Amino acid sequence: MLVLHNTLSGKKEPFEPLIPGQISLYVCGVTVYDYSHIGHARVYVNFDCMRRFFEHEGYKVRFVQNFTDIDDKIILRANQLGVSYLELTEKFIEAYLEDMGKLFVKPATLYPKATDHIAFMQTIIADLVEKKAAYEAAGDVLFKVESFPSYGKLSKKVLDDLQAGIRVETSDKKQNPLDFVLWKASKPGEPSWDSPWGPGRPGWHIECSAMAIQHLGPMIDIHGGGEDLVFPHHENEICQSESFTGKPFARYWLHNGFVTIKNEKMSKSKNNFFTIREVLNDFDGEVIRFFLLKVHYRSPLNFSREGLQEAKKALQKLRHTLAMGFREKVAGEAINDFKEIEIRFIEAIEDDFNFTQAIGILFDLNKLIHKTQSGVSILVKLAQILGLLNPESPPEQAVLPEAILCVIEQRNEAKKAKNFALADQLRKQLLDEHHILLEDSPSGTKWKRQ
Repeated sequence: MLVLHNTLSGKKEPFEPLIPGQISLYVCGVTVYDYSHIGHARVYVNFDCMRRFFEHEGYKVRFVQNFTDIDDKIILRANQLGVSYLELTEKFIEAYLEDMGKLFVKPATLYPKATDHIAFMQTIIADLVEKKAAYEAAGDVLFKVESFPSYGKLSKKVLDDLQAGIRVETSDKKQNPLDFVLWKASKPGEPSWDSPWGPGRPGWHIECSAMAIQHLGPMIDIHGGGEDLVFPHHENEICQSESFTGKPFARYWLHNGFVTIKNEKMSKSKNNFFTIREVLNDFDGEVIRFFLLKVHYRSPLNFSREGLQEAKKALQKLRHTLAMGFREKVAGEAINDFKEIEIRFIEAIEDDFNFTQAIGILFDLNKLIHKTQSGVSILVKLAQILGLLNPESPPEQAVLPEAILCVIEQRNEAKKAKNFALADQLRKQLLDEHHILLEDSPSGTKWKRQ
């Protein structure tokens, strides 16, 4: 049984979808004003593995991941570069999709853009104003936090404590310092859309509510993102969505831990980040993916080149096994051993998506394959639930064990000495004991698994 650590309850819970056999999954996407960094990669690799597991288990998954394509950062960057916000965002949407492809992240079912959902955002905002859950203030529309009694239920923050912690009011438009913008009046020269409250653009939080509800319905199975989104973004999504629909917004909230550099959170604001494409210059996408999965998704992950090198060496062991030419099907006498490993692998993932433990079990499987010289198809099947050992991955050159290489060298020396009886004996020994068939050719002796 799959159990998930639900940020909303703060504990592990058995997973039960709203509709049997179907999964609705929404993951907050990137704000497209720059190239995506390794912190982003961790989010989308982990949620891609979750999606792959659901599909492996037979679920039909509708996976929606948005693009925020209008906000202050986008407008500022476009102005700095002297281009339109449309030109800027299209460039970085294309770059994001290219980066994800190299990390073997499957495309989402849908990638909605905020600017394509302005009308529905306005519908939600108008409804909230009518319900007195929001109010207009000099062209802005703000959500009234005090209208939602359970505000803070996701982040476990207490409203009174939050209010007490605010010493300076930064906007005279707000009735309460914690109230947040649903609609923002535009400044001269900024992109804007007409609305009942005047020209403006949506606030950040309302975007995800609108896109999730429009494409997945008023209630969804799983809402996910990075740990940094718990407060205020996801907290605000909950109060505005549930005030609009009158229903619980998401059954399960999943959040991955930060990527850190020397134990400090990686972020663009701190200028201590590496873009995905920078790292792809030195490591292939599957190595990066392996590295991002080596720590449980809810725990912090320290980024380092040394860690990537270790991931590369570990992944090479699995790639090498594929190159060895072992039999795909399991040897009959070992079938129960393979079944036991496969059960352990699935059980690890069912325990709150413990992909890290599942990777460790892949190496147990790898040892069994070398022992029985069979079962490669099981390795490929399980690895691809994690997006590893893909057919497009760089091939690994097979290297035989030293003892076998010595026998091959002895056989070559026997041929040179025209001791064909010994050469034939050694060739038969390799075939009988190790299932390695030697084939002589004008370019030299080659081997393959038999």
